[in-house]
Amino acid sequence: MAPRRLGRAFFARQTLNVARELLGQKLVRLHPGGVRLSGWIIEAEAYIGSDDLGCHARHGRTARNESMWGPAGRAYVYFTYGMHWMLNIVTEAEGFPAAVLIRALFPDEGLPSMRRRRRGSPDVRLTDGPAKLCRALGINRSFDGVDLCRAETRLFLESLPQVDEASVTRGPRVGLNTVPEPWQSVPWRFRVRPEIVQGLFKED
Repeated sequence: MAPRRLGRAFFARQTLNVARELLGQKLVRLHPGGVRLSGWIIEAEAYIGSDDLGCHARHGRTARNESMWGPAGRAYVYFTYGMHWMLNIVTEAEGFPAAVLIRALFPDEGLPSMRRRRRGSPDVRLTDGPAKLCRALGINRSFDGVDLCRAETRLFLESLPQVDEASVTRGPRVGLNTVPEPWQSVPWRFRVRPEIVQGLFKED
């Protein structure tokens, strides 16, 4: 039986819970003809509200961050450093700006396509960063605002068993060196321990 898609109720919860429970779930990008590119989420990072000075919502509601304001389960895709796309999934109640940045995947389906997009990268580096996974799966601005919970969407998440607590670490978010405390150090990044990733997800 195929895994069910994650629905809106999963995302319409506290962002820290969603970020933690996204570990082990599968992100799927459908290409024409039904070709699947996918990977298990192994790292995710929470951004919560306009008071969070590490969050794009600190600037208020803008054309760039409009998707962050809901509804839950929407994609928020933004461009950074003049070259990279980043995928976030909106959480909590509509009108409250919060999202989870998908930071890394363990790749599964569609490896030949991912290798073409990430030419020169070894398989272990295909999707081990937020910009890398977007390039590997072909995620760009066209996905900003897309409802990941709709049946016809080309980007969605599949529900799989939760990763156990012993396999997960928490720590500060990445790349917020200029953000004042306490926002620089809050432990809102969740990660599957690197030494056990292959054992958890590699299929026989």
